[in-house]
Amino acid sequence: MAELIQPKEFQVIDQDGNERNYIISKFPAIEGREIVCKYPLSAMPKMGDYAVNEETMLKLMSFVAVDINGTPLRLTTRALVNNHCPDWEALGKIEMAMMEYNVSFFAKGRSLLFSGGLKAKLLPWITKMSTALSAQLSQKGGPRSTN
Repeated sequence: MAELIQPKEFQVIDQDGNERNYIISKFPAIEGREIVCKYPLSAMPKMGDYAVNEETMLKLMSFVAVDINGTPLRLTTRALVNNHCPDWEALGKIEMAMMEYNVSFFAKGRSLLFSGGLKAKLLPWITKMSTALSAQLSQKGGPRSTN
């Protein structure tokens, strides 16, 4: 497995108030492209795909490590992530730190989904997809509503 790229120490306060230390790193180019393309869109409410989001989160976490007696241990499996992330909030903080460290517009404080250019392109697509899905769901042949 390749070395961590530009490793940086990162601290998280877990739900019990304990400080935990992690090492975050840059993504390699191709893995970074996949993570950045899949991660935000797969997490969108009602439009996302949780299985894809979880798979992408596990890939993202493989570029995070914990220090074990001076040796970085990368969190490359579900078990390692669960063993070293005490709760979902700590995991979420690490995920956000990784996105901020690896994606310049996150680091500059702009959210992917609310940036003007992407929002202008994404909203019509979401509307089109929602309309198509709604039309499919309202076709004859399905059970009638009792309302």
